[in-house]
Amino acid sequence: MTALLSFLPILAVGVLLVGFRLPASRAMPVSYLVAAGLALFVWQVPGVQVAAASIKGLSLTLRLLFIIFGAILLLNTLKHSGALAVIRNGFTNISADRRVQVIIIAWLFGAFIEGAAGFGTPAAVTVPLMVGLGFPAMAAVVAGMIIQSTPVSFGAVGTPILVGVNKGLAGDESVKTVVADMGFGQWDGFLAFVGFKVALLHAIVGMLIPLLLVVFMTRFFGKNKSAREGLAVWPFALFASFALTVPYVLVAWFLGPEFPSLLGALIGLAIVVPVAKRGWLMPKGEPWDFPPRTEWEAGWTGGMEIDLKSGQAGEPPKVGVFTAWLPYLLLAGLLVLTRIEALPLKAWLRSIQLKWNVFGTDIFVDETPLYVPGTVFIVVSLIAVALHRMNGPSVGAAWGESLKTTAKASIALVFTVPMVQVFLNTDGGLAGHEKMPIALANGVAALAGGAYPLLAPALGGFGAFVAGSNTISNMMFSLFQFEVAVKIGIDATWMVALQAVGGAAGNVICVHNVVAASAVVGLTGREGEVIRKTLLVFVYYALAAGVIGFVFLKLGLLPPGG
Repeated sequence: MTALLSFLPILAVGVLLVGFRLPASRAMPVSYLVAAGLALFVWQVPGVQVAAASIKGLSLTLRLLFIIFGAILLLNTLKHSGALAVIRNGFTNISADRRVQVIIIAWLFGAFIEGAAGFGTPAAVTVPLMVGLGFPAMAAVVAGMIIQSTPVSFGAVGTPILVGVNKGLAGDESVKTVVADMGFGQWDGFLAFVGFKVALLHAIVGMLIPLLLVVFMTRFFGKNKSAREGLAVWPFALFASFALTVPYVLVAWFLGPEFPSLLGALIGLAIVVPVAKRGWLMPKGEPWDFPPRTEWEAGWTGGMEIDLKSGQAGEPPKVGVFTAWLPYLLLAGLLVLTRIEALPLKAWLRSIQLKWNVFGTDIFVDETPLYVPGTVFIVVSLIAVALHRMNGPSVGAAWGESLKTTAKASIALVFTVPMVQVFLNTDGGLAGHEKMPIALANGVAALAGGAYPLLAPALGGFGAFVAGSNTISNMMFSLFQFEVAVKIGIDATWMVALQAVGGAAGNVICVHNVVAASAVVGLTGREGEVIRKTLLVFVYYALAAGVIGFVFLKLGLLPPGG
């Protein structure tokens, strides 16, 4: 019964967003009330704890809005300086085919940004860039969400493994005993081995993501609504997949969990861009493009219109190719430099900390404002103003448009993130129930029995869907997954790997990531439509990972310590 009740807040999201097609600004307040009502009256959590969880959610909401604003500001700055028009011409010189462009921008560049920063940053960078290049806003958001799967487990320089799995397991003595019995003398070696299995699973399942990416573009946003037009580029799509995933697996094996996405994407870009320029592995015929803008469906466009012909107010564009790209190069460089432990920048930025024990509960608001990617976006935007010698009216227009777009996203997020925090912080209630995520997980495991490995990725995906983070999903469920594996007598490293892979895939349908990505391009209110499409990718990813993991476990492949 507690498992069924735990599912109600999530069911409310699905029914209202996907079923009734309500905007998130209307669906999420209802979901918040359901979660809060269950916490207060069924779990009998003290009201002060529910209030504290809600306040922590509002704090995280401000962080998300700050990132959204920074991303929109950078896009609008480049739009008004004329740099975006130059960037578009540069991509056209690589290939005029939109199928190639979406693979390079979303799959490869997006994976690089994920490896550097994580936490939804790829969508904040790639989605507005694609809109600026002429993609329909809905197509850009769908593409930006689909790729938040394969690279996510190693996002933010390995945080989902090094923090999520690590914190989820490290404090339990029984886990340490089992790990030692497996032959791991060092805890870091155990994490690295789990990370390699995660990379291997992602490489197999993620092999089809670039192809799915282009099929979704041609099927849902093409003039002919034809999946065949996407399948026609299968040689190039698979080549782009292997160009990332092969070095990705090798980096995971030789260097550990910090750099698979970061280095895999960089190597992939270096390999794929020259091939795309030469038109290799592409079908003959005219490059594929979206229909003319006048033929776009009403739901494809958002509140952000990008006029690529305009430069600064009253002036033609005067930005060279390198100068146009320089802000994005600076953004990528700063994200990497500020996330590497060995460099002093990370410690310095994190030294400015706002920490508050909310109402004397066990819930803390812990913010490091300078470390949030939004700060990097804003700094780069200000640098771009100087680099592109922008005039006052252009700068004012960029800031004004960005503030308006960000404000539209605030209503949905103000209820989405607090709902998540109430859901997560339902432990210690007078009713004596396990907190909602664990109660739900126990119910799923009890129903599945020995077939549970098939469902392990789905549980990880559920954690990310709710919490908006692979890292938090791993922290919530890694210990649970480990214990279930020991209980049913299977390799616990594979089960934790399945958790991490499913947690990554859950980002594809995560509500507040969809809300944030949609808000960046003024598509607020269409979140349910995005999730209805990306849900297909999540089902494929979780099901395929579960089947592969189940087969690996049955065959005894890669035994512990192998």
